[in-house]
Amino acid sequence: MKVLITGASSGIGLEMAYYMARQGHELILVARREKRLQCIKSKIGSNVEIFECDLTNTNNVYDLYDKVKNKNVDILINNAGFGLFGNFWETSLDRELEMIDLNIKAYHILTKLFLKDFVKKDSGYILNVCSSAGFMSGPELNTYYATKNYVTKLTFGIFEELRSIKSNVVVSALCPGPVDTEFNKIANGDFMTKSLSAKYVSKYAIDKMFKRKLIIIPGIGTKIGLILVRLVPTKVSLRFIHAIQRKKQRTIK
Repeated sequence: MKVLITGASSGIGLEMAYYMARQGHELILVARREKRLQCIKSKIGSNVEIFECDLTNTNNVYDLYDKVKNKNVDILINNAGFGLFGNFWETSLDRELEMIDLNIKAYHILTKLFLKDFVKKDSGYILNVCSSAGFMSGPELNTYYATKNYVTKLTFGIFEELRSIKSNVVVSALCPGPVDTEFNKIANGDFMTKSLSAKYVSKYAIDKMFKRKLIIIPGIGTKIGLILVRLVPTKVSLRFIHAIQRKKQRTIK
């Protein structure tokens, strides 16, 4: 199978590339950092094609699809994304709009365009890397949580549409808790709880995707946490999540 992975230069995307390569799949890797992509390609070897692409620019998203639409992609993994810590009235609007362009618009466009192709041939997999944040609101990480809610719920709705027409196309939402990636550095925060390894999360997610799972939640702790969030009143859960976010933030001067 041929796999397209966005955000493939580090973290979950990188580990998914390595895991898919070990399984013998052909890869199309997309990220902003060409040198890293070149390094990854040299380590994996053959059957790897790379595209340097900044997906915060919507025109680049369409261009990417145009470049690969005739390459018989079987699996789309939407993974690129970032977050930003801080009170909503204090964080950079420009940076948040870039986040929306990447975390929502790029996912939306690529999912829609590839899904049209997959439905026509009645085969294919789409794995949207969401987050446990997609089930909650996130004080001091507000825009990130909102973007992940969008993609999570979009994925769920598409799943039902495909089920209703008895399609063989698979769509899945990966919803992990803290993962050891570059997310903290980019968002200016630190997870205070133990993070899962990107390697573990990537293997778990891909294995579950091939089993046609809709909601993929690695780690028993995250599963329990999401159950508890549903059981407590909204204002209580907001205070709890807010307290966690405050502990994550670094002091920036």
